[in-house]
Amino acid sequence: MSVFFEKKWKYILILNIVNEYKTLKMKRICIFASGNGTNTKNIIDYFKQRKNCEVSLVLSNKKEAYVLQRAQLLGVSNRFFSREDLHNYTVLKLLEEYRIDFIVLAGFLWLIPKELLRAYPNRIVNIHPALLPKYGGKGMYGARVHEIVLENKEKESGISVHYVNEEYDKGNIIFQARCKIKQGETADSLAKKVHKLEYEHYPRVIEKLVDSI
Repeated sequence: MSVFFEKKWKYILILNIVNEYKTLKMKRICIFASGNGTNTKNIIDYFKQRKNCEVSLVLSNKKEAYVLQRAQLLGVSNRFFSREDLHNYTVLKLLEEYRIDFIVLAGFLWLIPKELLRAYPNRIVNIHPALLPKYGGKGMYGARVHEIVLENKEKESGISVHYVNEEYDKGNIIFQARCKIKQGETADSLAKKVHKLEYEHYPRVIEKLVDSI
């Protein structure tokens, strides 16, 4: 009987060691977002089906942003932070506390400070709802981007995933996907096409990048 329990105890111990190793091996993502959080939800749902990576934390610079509620409903830790928090190392300490490996911007509208860029070199990415280098920069987000694309009579638009640097939308482009602009296209109909590309491609690009670190 004692031999049986001894073997069972050794099995449980080994199982615990294996599970702990898997936990340590798991890559951890933090999402920065400012708005509703549809992209955030899509990314969280995608990585819930993966064994090598998870969204461990969602941060927002807007206290009432629905993205925080979405994260809560999906069982992901979430926090509000101020501009001061972003620049006085409070956010960086929080990322260290959660052992974050990679940062994803999903509708986050502030520039990332130098300290954070140095702490996560080539580990912060953003998605832009147009084909950079066109239609990027400060103030170029949401419906405004699609309106200007249509005003300029472009024949196509799309998404750009890029590394984040000290300027708006100026980091190296990692990936782009395109969609055709039809005659009579509106900003709303174009936004739907672009959102579809975001939901399809952004999680996959993130996964590929995280796997490479």
